[in-house]
Amino acid sequence: MHTANYWADDYVKKTCKAADAIGRIRPGQRVFIGSSCGEPQHLVRVLSNASENLADLEVVRLMALETTPLTLIANKTKGASLNIRQFYSGSAKPKAIARQARFLTPMNLSAVPRLFKSRRLPIHVALVQTTPPDDFGFLSLGVSVDITLAAALSADLVIAQVNPQMPRVMGRSFLHVNDVDLFVEYDESLVPLGKTPDSSAADTIAKLIARLIDDGSTIQIGPGTTPKATLDAMKDKNDLGVHTQYLTDPIMHLFSRGVITNRRKGFNDGKIVASSAVGSNNLYEFINDNPAIEFHPSDYVNDPAVIARHDRMVSINVAMAIDLTGQVAADALPYNHFSGVTGMLDFIRGSAMSEGGKSLLLLPATSTQGKKSRVVPLLEDTAVVVPRSDVNYVCTEYGVVNLFGKSLQERALAMISIAHPDFRDELFSQAKRMGILGPEQVQKGAITGVYPLRLEETLEIDGEVVTIRPAKPVDARRIQEHFYDLEADDVAARFFHRKQRFDQEEVGGVSQVDYINNLTILAVVGEFGFGRVVGIGEYLLDPAVNMAEVAYSVSRSWQRKGVARLIQQKLAMGARDKGIAGLLAYTSPENQGMIGLFHGLPYRVKTRVEDEMLVLTCRFDEPAADE
Repeated sequence: MHTANYWADDYVKKTCKAADAIGRIRPGQRVFIGSSCGEPQHLVRVLSNASENLADLEVVRLMALETTPLTLIANKTKGASLNIRQFYSGSAKPKAIARQARFLTPMNLSAVPRLFKSRRLPIHVALVQTTPPDDFGFLSLGVSVDITLAAALSADLVIAQVNPQMPRVMGRSFLHVNDVDLFVEYDESLVPLGKTPDSSAADTIAKLIARLIDDGSTIQIGPGTTPKATLDAMKDKNDLGVHTQYLTDPIMHLFSRGVITNRRKGFNDGKIVASSAVGSNNLYEFINDNPAIEFHPSDYVNDPAVIARHDRMVSINVAMAIDLTGQVAADALPYNHFSGVTGMLDFIRGSAMSEGGKSLLLLPATSTQGKKSRVVPLLEDTAVVVPRSDVNYVCTEYGVVNLFGKSLQERALAMISIAHPDFRDELFSQAKRMGILGPEQVQKGAITGVYPLRLEETLEIDGEVVTIRPAKPVDARRIQEHFYDLEADDVAARFFHRKQRFDQEEVGGVSQVDYINNLTILAVVGEFGFGRVVGIGEYLLDPAVNMAEVAYSVSRSWQRKGVARLIQQKLAMGARDKGIAGLLAYTSPENQGMIGLFHGLPYRVKTRVEDEMLVLTCRFDEPAADE
């Protein structure tokens, strides 16, 4: 007759020294090691010391910063004693990763638990780290649930390092004492995430990205310099939610400020949902027994169908390089070898399916030393992590573009416009040689111009959101559509004669500006990347007199709403920023709208007649108050 044992008695019986527990491992077995900052460091050290006696051992793990460099042992022994299998879908370009390339197993993180549970890849031994058991015999996997829970539940032998410093985390993070075969009690600090370096490029990218994230959005974001800066830039947002792979210190800080409330997620409301935590000891204290936080396995957190259930789901990921067609390469960074890229595609696809969702890819325009462009003609010898058909928003410190629904030519122009100016000429030439830019495309000012973010403003007019911003090369088609939509009288007022055709060359002169000698300001309504131009203002510098000639056009349905005035203010601001002396405009004496608009400037306006045209001028050093 079987008698059930009390779990507490079993716990005592199963507790042993690390050497005895590791001694249960046999040659040829497959050993899983707990992930990221949840790595059972004490057990791994003992395993490393014993590895010489364990022939043909295979270690399975997520790619992580190794506290004990098992890969070095594998390198020394040429793999005879120790083989490493690391789940990672990056391109293994950085030297530290390239040395381990043969160990990498490309997989989306959402699929790894199924690999274990189906026994397609049987786990013989799982080395995990847990909290001490609670009053009911449950142990929390703490900072590392991800693929660790599936490995522990499907392994033949489970060895748990019981660490009082491991936080107890809510959600599906628990094993029971009955699920574990051996316990090794060992108190040690968890693996901390080192401080990420500062970056001015990251700060600029963060400001650009923050504008695209609406209040009430649910965000996914990983560790690293650019993600940290991006989260810092969200400090004035409201009611953000979090559904992410990694919980980090900047997320904790936004929660503490009341920015993250999780009230409007539309799914798992009220909860931060993640599968791992990587950060400081303060973060680990923050997640301990916190009812606002739930950790779940990767086959749940990274499931695109689960991700898509959130309202306004925004995935924010860092790329290593993007080519002119939109293909993306991604890698862990030298100071952060966690597996953020492994789950990137899961979140990109999930957010694309979300109601109001969007995916954002961030990358500095150049390598750390500024010698290489991260926008490249074509990814040829690098693993593509995100196919071009899945890429939507891309952001560098030089701007943001939306590649969704864009042709290869439109994508090439867009990517060149946000590349570092030093590399744009070469990228343009390469695109021509590749045949993804047509013969009508010519290099103009915008190829080297730096987008003036200061001139961008979003506001509401008659209940509709309007963005007043400088034109970009990708705006050519929508500017052309604006001109074709103008009423005949408005065309005549803008061009001084009746026109029925607005060709590519003419439109190119409006969209391809250098933001110094020529500047175009647009009023755009609608979704970013698909907006409709309802107003245009341009200036062209006459260097002989250092004055900028301006011209305007506003769609009939948007006239008398202050759009032209807003555009004119931005043109004047842009001209002053570049040291231009003032503005001038040619118009017909009957065009009272243009005359009144110009007189609305806060400068003294002078008027003269020239060839039956009225010439209006104002200088920035002559304010209207001096009249």
